[in-house]
Amino acid sequence: MDMDSARLVVLQTLTQATSQDTAGLKPAEEQLKQWETQPGFYSVLLNIFNNHMLDVNVRWLAVLYFKNGIDRYWRRVAPHSLSEEEKTSLRAGLITNFNEPVNQIATQIAVLIAKVARLDCPRQWPELIPILMESVKGQDGLQQHRALLTFYHVTKTLASKRLAQDRRLFEDLASGIYSFACSLWSHHTDCFLQQIYASDEAAALSSLERTLLSLKAFLLCLSVAGRRVGKDGTCREKLEKTIILYTKVLLDFLDYHPVAFISLIQQSLEFAVSYLFTHVGEGVTFERFTVQCMNLIKMILQNHTYKPAKNIEDSKPESLEAHNIKTAFFTHPTLTEIGRRLVSHYFLLTEEELALWEEDPEGFAVEETGGDSWKYSLRPCTEVLFLDLFHKFSQTMTPVLLEMVQNLQGPTNVEDPVQLLIKDAVYNAVGLAAYDLFDNVDFDEWFKNQLLGELQVSHHRYKLIRRRVIWLIGQWISVKFKSDLRPLLYETRILNSNDLKDVFRALSLIYFLYLESIFGLLFQLLQQVTECDTKMQVLHVISCVIERVHIQIRPYVGCLVQYLPLLWKQSEDHNMLRCAILTTLIHLVQGLGSESKNLYPFLLPVIQLSTDVSQSPHLPLIMCNIYSVLELTSENMRTCFQIINAYIYLSATDFLQNYAEALCRSFCHLLKDITNEGQVQVLKVVEIALKVSPILGAHMFQPLLPAVLRGVVDGERYPVVMSTYLGITGRVLLQNSSFFSSLLTQMASECNQGIDQLLGNVIEMWVDRMDNITQPERRKLSSLALLSLLPSDNSVIQDKFCGIVNICVEALHDVMTEDSDTGTSRDCMLMSNFEEPKLSEDEEPPTEQDKRKKLLALEDPVHSVSLQQFVYEKLKAQQALMGDQAFGVLMETVDTEIVRQLQEFLRGL
Repeated sequence: MDMDSARLVVLQTLTQATSQDTAGLKPAEEQLKQWETQPGFYSVLLNIFNNHMLDVNVRWLAVLYFKNGIDRYWRRVAPHSLSEEEKTSLRAGLITNFNEPVNQIATQIAVLIAKVARLDCPRQWPELIPILMESVKGQDGLQQHRALLTFYHVTKTLASKRLAQDRRLFEDLASGIYSFACSLWSHHTDCFLQQIYASDEAAALSSLERTLLSLKAFLLCLSVAGRRVGKDGTCREKLEKTIILYTKVLLDFLDYHPVAFISLIQQSLEFAVSYLFTHVGEGVTFERFTVQCMNLIKMILQNHTYKPAKNIEDSKPESLEAHNIKTAFFTHPTLTEIGRRLVSHYFLLTEEELALWEEDPEGFAVEETGGDSWKYSLRPCTEVLFLDLFHKFSQTMTPVLLEMVQNLQGPTNVEDPVQLLIKDAVYNAVGLAAYDLFDNVDFDEWFKNQLLGELQVSHHRYKLIRRRVIWLIGQWISVKFKSDLRPLLYETRILNSNDLKDVFRALSLIYFLYLESIFGLLFQLLQQVTECDTKMQVLHVISCVIERVHIQIRPYVGCLVQYLPLLWKQSEDHNMLRCAILTTLIHLVQGLGSESKNLYPFLLPVIQLSTDVSQSPHLPLIMCNIYSVLELTSENMRTCFQIINAYIYLSATDFLQNYAEALCRSFCHLLKDITNEGQVQVLKVVEIALKVSPILGAHMFQPLLPAVLRGVVDGERYPVVMSTYLGITGRVLLQNSSFFSSLLTQMASECNQGIDQLLGNVIEMWVDRMDNITQPERRKLSSLALLSLLPSDNSVIQDKFCGIVNICVEALHDVMTEDSDTGTSRDCMLMSNFEEPKLSEDEEPPTEQDKRKKLLALEDPVHSVSLQQFVYEKLKAQQALMGDQAFGVLMETVDTEIVRQLQEFLRGL
């Protein structure tokens, strides 16, 4: 049969094999299988898949049969192997056409050529590399890309060969093409940058894809050529810097243009995973490159643009496309291999780390794992990537990790350092993934049957495992650890260990039964360590202990109170340590309560220094400097307001007389340029001042109040701000009526408006915006304030009588509850005399501030005046003023249903 006839028959059979006709599919597949060993079959397949006019599916199948045939019949020693003549012809045919239009087929052809190259290059196929290099230089974009794609796959395949003779051959080849690969990479990167600046996004994407392929090929060549350069040579150093710069291009492009990067997700993941988690990266990768590749994977996983909506149908097309690419890439085998290698390779402590532990335990203890350290440091980078993958693919990765745990049951031989390191790494992974493993690990049983025994192995080399087990328990103790097992933990030898890391980890596990010994050990450790970072960590644990046990710490803090001034003095040049001391002082004051007066000689100068914004290390906290702090930055505004409010509750008269004038100026300045939320925070301070001291508060904050009243009249649109305006206005009207009158007079003069007209506008807007007020206290306050206008013969007030009654009835619905003992209704906001509450074991006792607030609340009309009684008295007074008949006419302006509800509330009075 001649070539054309054979081609026609094979084409018909391939077409039948790709059809949906199941009856013809099986015979076609059988026929193709028989032809696999026939001479000339692969030449026909080559002819078919090189014909771009044929059906894509047929061409795709032809490539697959050709590729499978190479594995089975290309080697000389294989049964039914291809003749040397046909192989020569096929090799020539494979590299004559680099213009395949279909990406998927082009990739398969590139892989196919690489398979042949693995067997024949360079001896039987010396022309392959030169032709590829020449084609890559061509001007045609498609040809250039397909040749570059093939060049990468050929280089990758040749680099994977392991026999010594093959390695030498690749070394010779790599040395010859190394410079070319480097220049190719540089050229495409330059093109990409130029096109990005020219806003030619399509061309830039194409160039970036070529850059990625060039980079892959370059790194493969570097794996061999770089050895010749020398590990510590200047050339290698510059090469590594260049690689980092180019990988940064990928990271920045992904960060700034995630949608445009979608077409590169697949290749980027293949690139990063192959170098990090397969043999391709052996001898090639270095730490910074590894970190960059891990960051690339992490950023692709976490990018919000690549996440579909909860309802898939609502997803943007680009998000769905990216999600599908990620899902298809992270298959079960891929995730399994990544998970195993992350733990068994990247989690292992290095020789440098172990040496540091021996030489400088404190330096080893201070591990930089917070903030953005994952972006540039290998260990935190590895752990963050592990967690991201575990969160997203827990169903696949959980069995992998549990299998590794199962393989490490029982104590490990102290003479086997590799197994000790592996156990440390696996335990680290289990600790990091504690929350994800909640339903898969019975930690209580594991602790009793395995971990407790590990803690009791006293050999010096086993300190690696003891340290990790203590850390591991610390990770799980808040996740899944029975409280009745904790004494068993605390009674082990870790509390008496001489190892710094053991002690430090153990002390973070607080239990009241051991409070005295734990706090004593903490204080000893704080005195013994020398590194600032270690002292900060110990102070953090001390703060946690004090915060947890609160007033029960009082018997044990004497030594600490005496030592902190010395530590403060020693830390003059270490601002972060002073921050830690301040945090400890905060918890100390909270724990000591009124007994903290003994700290004032030390504490007050510390506060003064820490809040002096003229000092470079200032830490904003307190009153003498609070105005400048408020004007300096809005970041600390909330804290400043909390401090101001505390002062007002503590000693309103002294505070307002001494500081309110300057504070009012700061507030006026702030309110000119601040968000709505910020306005509310400022005005709440004024409201509290009026609540605690109605006369002095109104006088001291008088410059602010006209703007508040104008906001009411104008009908401030932001509901929370309007609610605060009405709260302030209500306080002034109810508790300082003469000041309210003078305020109305001032505003009427400024607006050239009648006082009565202005008052009517205030009441009308108040009634209209009552729904803006959501807090029951402020709703009752509004009712009391508006009722305080009665009795009155003012026609404006009588005109608004209906609205006032409506507000009162609404507020009565809010506050009136039925007393289950007496069966009568009462105002639920009324407070009885102050009594110390009875606390359960889990409840914290009230602070001094809580007590002050409670005592002041007893004097607040909102909590001391019955709204029901107040409504009754004011209406009776209005009736007495007007007479029964006129009052009856006035009541007729109120809706009959509202009147009925009012009568229900007032029945029995």
